[in-house]
Amino acid sequence: MKSIVIYNSQTGFTKKYAEWIAEAAACECVEFKQAAKLNLADYDAIVFGSWCMAGNIVKLAWFKKQMPALAAAGKKLIVYAVGGSPKENPDVAVAMRRVFTDEDRKIVKVFYCPGGFNYEKMNGASKLMMKMFTKVLASKKDATEDEKKMAEMISHSYDISDKKYADAIAAELK
Repeated sequence: MKSIVIYNSQTGFTKKYAEWIAEAAACECVEFKQAAKLNLADYDAIVFGSWCMAGNIVKLAWFKKQMPALAAAGKKLIVYAVGGSPKENPDVAVAMRRVFTDEDRKIVKVFYCPGGFNYEKMNGASKLMMKMFTKVLASKKDATEDEKKMAEMISHSYDISDKKYADAIAAELK
């Protein structure tokens, strides 16, 4: 099966997963910037990975536009989203259900991969937005324990990525 991983990464976590998947599945791996030059019809399986921001997956609209034609051609489609929350966070499942309809899920397999935050590699706008969000959470008078824990977690850089999530995606390609 000829497979490809297309990834969009801001701070490196999505790229790390892309490389792990490509290595485990012995397939091609390209950055999103190069995707327009590709003929996706040449592949049996296409994996798209990107990072989460405010409950959405950055650049997902591009891939969703491709999905119907690729699915009609019998291609295996996989999306992985990388975010700063642990996989067990209930907000992750809520966001994934909002981003992918039941119809979408009939043609694409969806995975969430915990990544982290790397403030040193974030662009200025993202860094500012996260610092403001952290401040709002931390100053919330009636904050839940989960909100307090989240405020502490996102107040600094951290890495909770794990190769086991990439291995699960690679297994779908075999």
